[in-house]
Amino acid sequence: MKVCLINTADHGGGAPVACKRLLQALKPKVDVNLLVQDKKSNDENIISTIDNSLDLIKAEANFYLERLPFIAFQEKDKSVRFAFSPANIGTDISQNKYIQKADLLHLHWINQGFLSLKNIETLFKLNKPIVWTLHDMWTFTGGCHYAGDCNHFLNDCGNCKFLRNPDDNDISKKGWFGKEEIYQQNKNIVFIACSEWLADVAKNSSLLKGFRVEVIPNPIKTEIYTPLDKASLRKKWEIDLDAKIILFGAANINDKRKGLIYLLEALTFLKKSDGNSKIQVLLFGKNKTLDISQLPFPAKSFSIVNDEQKLVEIYNLADVFVLPSLEDNLPNMVMEALSCAIPVVAFDQGGIPEMLDHQQNG
Repeated sequence: MKVCLINTADHGGGAPVACKRLLQALKPKVDVNLLVQDKKSNDENIISTIDNSLDLIKAEANFYLERLPFIAFQEKDKSVRFAFSPANIGTDISQNKYIQKADLLHLHWINQGFLSLKNIETLFKLNKPIVWTLHDMWTFTGGCHYAGDCNHFLNDCGNCKFLRNPDDNDISKKGWFGKEEIYQQNKNIVFIACSEWLADVAKNSSLLKGFRVEVIPNPIKTEIYTPLDKASLRKKWEIDLDAKIILFGAANINDKRKGLIYLLEALTFLKKSDGNSKIQVLLFGKNKTLDISQLPFPAKSFSIVNDEQKLVEIYNLADVFVLPSLEDNLPNMVMEALSCAIPVVAFDQGGIPEMLDHQQNG
């Protein structure tokens, strides 16, 4: 069987990480490729849809053509800029040779100007079996990736809280109807949720109610994410051997959904209540706004970490990994920390409780 995985990129977030791990897990027994628009890795089984400079120009144009009108006329404020994807612009990949040769198409995260709803419909019309892994809620909402306290997706969206001028017929309602039309023509799609939480939400949504939804957690390479000698690593990275190390990381630590504000509040409280403790904070991920010199404890930033072995070493420097996310599916970083035998402190939300035993491993 030939399988084609489809994702916007092979880097830059949880979905690409999970998708590449699935690719590696399948390769020994399945003829599989990962088709992406934005490729940075050297993996020959990861194929870019961009073949030339014209393709690159079109891809970049699609990103801005989808995003700029939303920014100019639709978004409520800057904080929701990438929390909603209209999917009105994209690239037709239906004639790509890897799509044509595939016996099964496996969609993942396809936003930010890669595939539009029209492009998705065109793929479905190829009449190939479709599997779609949900990395967030976008597949069954009118356009938001995480709905928060909104339950409009249980009906038909509209009056979207992410929009500047929400109403009954806003772009979230149009997005909902666009997806409904596509799904109703393709009843044989199998949706995969990485967590029981997301599966339950999907099954109750108006768009996916009646569809087959299975739960398959993301894979992790436990032979790589494994406990290492903490003392030697702290010497290597010049981290105090006697300090209690609090680790926080995210693809973008400034993303409001990742809960940085709650970490800062907790650190401030900890400083006031136990200011004499020898504590150090380590961070990794994209950071444009946080001045780590203003944290109440000494801090060190590793910035964006693309090297997997370096990331494993960073986990093993810590005494605890903190994930104050307000909304998350099945965060790779929780699995990675636990696989390195690092306890995790997180909120009881999303798929996180499925990985943590309270007061046992977090």
